[in-house]
Amino acid sequence: MIHVEKPTEEKLEKLGVDSWPIWKKETSVFAWEYDEKETCYLLEGEVEVTPVNGKTVKFGKGDLVIFSEGLKCTWNVIKPIKKQYKFG
Repeated sequence: MIHVEKPTEEKLEKLGVDSWPIWKKETSVFAWEYDEKETCYLLEGEVEVTPVNGKTVKFGKGDLVIFSEGLKCTWNVIKPIKKQYKFG
């Protein structure tokens, strides 16, 4: 499952997003599998993620995204991304 929302500043503060590590990725396409839940906040970029046997989900700058544990998908990075993330 992939959940996307536009978070409030209050929610970002409550989650402690500013303290999360940063990950960057250039324009690319790659397969990915989540060993555990990931929550991320996109600072830059645009992405399409397609779960195996699922519908493509698009998200980008300003979106808070939650990927469920066990999700198998393909990432299509349309515009280079920079995100803060947290596992678990």
